[in-house]
Amino acid sequence: MSTTGVQEKPRILALFDVDGTLTIPRGEITESMQTFMQDLSKKVTVGIVGGSDLPKQEEQLGAGIVKMFPYNFSQNGLVAYKNGEIQEIQTISKHLGEDNVKRIVNWVMKYLADTDLPIKRGTFIEFRSGMFNISPIGRNCSREERNDYEKFDLEHNIRKNMVEAMKKEFADLDLTFSIGGQISFDCFPTGWDKTYCLKFLPAGDFDEIHFFGDKTFEGGNDFEIFSHERTIGHTVTSPDDTKEQCTKLFLS
Repeated sequence: MSTTGVQEKPRILALFDVDGTLTIPRGEITESMQTFMQDLSKKVTVGIVGGSDLPKQEEQLGAGIVKMFPYNFSQNGLVAYKNGEIQEIQTISKHLGEDNVKRIVNWVMKYLADTDLPIKRGTFIEFRSGMFNISPIGRNCSREERNDYEKFDLEHNIRKNMVEAMKKEFADLDLTFSIGGQISFDCFPTGWDKTYCLKFLPAGDFDEIHFFGDKTFEGGNDFEIFSHERTIGHTVTSPDDTKEQCTKLFLS
């Protein structure tokens, strides 16, 4: 059902993270939450901003999600929709240019070839539309190998040292590096967090932009937009908490 009609307070925008905010992590939206969001969209302008790609977002929120609400942003806004119409599709290759992509890939391959590890497997660089995911051991390692590598990495600072080397080597490209999980780290253009979606939300169009997310702590993937000067940030602990906070703010 499309809910991109007229709102009572169109100059108030409520912007929602997906995992942990509208759904349980990696889960699908419940029928009651879907109904609540449709009711909310009659009061204020509603937008979605998630880190996952659009197919994953559709799995969680429904196949017609880009037409359900006025604004929909997947991959933090690298794929942006307004009223069901595509606004932009940005990719790291388009942003950096193929020469710089090749430069990064070649450097990583040479660096890892000279890095001695107990074992190496496969898929050392995963090229995603919005980032490079780099794994010194390789993403094809088993669960046991992953656990062993994590201990080795903590002791020998393999990822940390590689990130420091890349910061120096590619200082001209303005990249951000994020070490997470057990075996890899992400490399992406600075500013390609959830604040990227704000470029599609002109300041003159809204009196207030409220953001709701669960990973709002420093280092969490909601922190930058939660703490941004253009937003009023709200930390939520579950979809039910999102519902409760929005009811108090917009529906009571």
